[in-house]
Amino acid sequence: MAFRLAPGRPPAVAAETMVATSQPLATRAGLRALERGGNAADAALAAAAVCCVAEPMSTGVGGDAFALVWDGERAHGLDAAGPAPRNAEPLAPVEQRGPRSVTVPGAVAGWAALAARFGRLELSTVLEDAVAAAEDGFAVGPVTAEAWTMPPRPKPGRRMRLPELGATLRRIGAEGPAALYRGETARAIASCTWLEEADLAAYEPRWVEPLTFDYRGVTVCELPPPTQGVAALEGLGLLALGEPTLPAQVESARLAREDALRHVRDGADVSGLLAEGYLEERRARPALPVTEPPGGTIYLCAVDGDGMAVSFIQSLFEGFGSRVVAPGTGVVLQNRGACFAIGGAVEPGRRPYHTIIPGMLLRGGRLLGPFGVMGGLLQAQAHLQLVSALVDDGLDPQGALDRPRFRVDGATVRLEEGLWERAGELEAAGLEAVRSEERSEFGGGQAILVDDDVVVGGSDARKEGYAAGF
Repeated sequence: MAFRLAPGRPPAVAAETMVATSQPLATRAGLRALERGGNAADAALAAAAVCCVAEPMSTGVGGDAFALVWDGERAHGLDAAGPAPRNAEPLAPVEQRGPRSVTVPGAVAGWAALAARFGRLELSTVLEDAVAAAEDGFAVGPVTAEAWTMPPRPKPGRRMRLPELGATLRRIGAEGPAALYRGETARAIASCTWLEEADLAAYEPRWVEPLTFDYRGVTVCELPPPTQGVAALEGLGLLALGEPTLPAQVESARLAREDALRHVRDGADVSGLLAEGYLEERRARPALPVTEPPGGTIYLCAVDGDGMAVSFIQSLFEGFGSRVVAPGTGVVLQNRGACFAIGGAVEPGRRPYHTIIPGMLLRGGRLLGPFGVMGGLLQAQAHLQLVSALVDDGLDPQGALDRPRFRVDGATVRLEEGLWERAGELEAAGLEAVRSEERSEFGGGQAILVDDDVVVGGSDARKEGYAAGF
């Protein structure tokens, strides 16, 4: 691996373990879990729970989650996304916000499943730091403050307390997922949404087989539908057919994005999109402009000294999700149902298209490292750019994350500062390039790579977290 200093921040380096998140308190919580004898699964869960407190516009107890886990020998996929109500109207208008945009929140059931299968610590122990942050208060960072669009809107540096959420997290630690999916909290959720208590009580997360694709000697792992993981893999497959130039990356991302929006549905078989013959044929057909909804998410990853790695992503979808809070619980509910608009109608009892995707890299059947980039439908495009930076250009994780990004957006390609001077390359290829000054459009990610006997990590400078280990 080639190492270089990224502008303003070098990669983090540690001997055995590492945690990388978008929030300083979350990274600290993950490291504390490891110091208490926990493993990468415990660290990821501790960090995710703290993010629910410290970054409440992006993630929460009322959201969904996905994970990839490397257990030292193979990768496992966790799908903790919930469906629409079983009694929903199939032809109902697809609402962007409000009570009818809420699907069953899967994150907490996913936490319990990950802890039961791979964790070492009790769930109550794992959630201690999140409970403390919610009840005792935390300082709001500048990036978080900018994204905090609901009252009371804090200024950077303000200390915030979320006591109702702290109490809910404390109950989840003591009672497990039943604290959310049954009883008082379930009744509160049902009282303010179109979900019924039976929808919540019936929910179970799923363990799924990851999708994989070999990109220039590195195996890239993603999750199957309802996530858009196949879009990242198809994009890399298309990119592998030629040189990884900027126009080639953009066109590969555009083609894969169009295919994902057309084919990714709950339970769909998308393996044909990765077939060699299809990739060659798809490369010859132009992409058509498509529109996408925005989104808000947190991503984090952890590696421990025993060779386990967890790539974890959790989301409310848009900022503060549905904008519905279950009374008396502090639980902000996601608006993932808005993504049924991609298929045209709500599907009762099924899951919508999911933008959030964790990633994992392997080399020669061994762990290379977890990675991910948050940011709505940008994520598959950003996975392509990040993997190419790591594999094609040999950048360290911090350098790869800090590299300027593009974002395919309808008929245009939005360019982050740092790519502005390359707009001509895209215009020469027949694309419309837009120079964007909005840093938030380009997401934020984390990555950790195992390099011989050390771990090397990075945390996106567009967010306010960091990577650290020991």
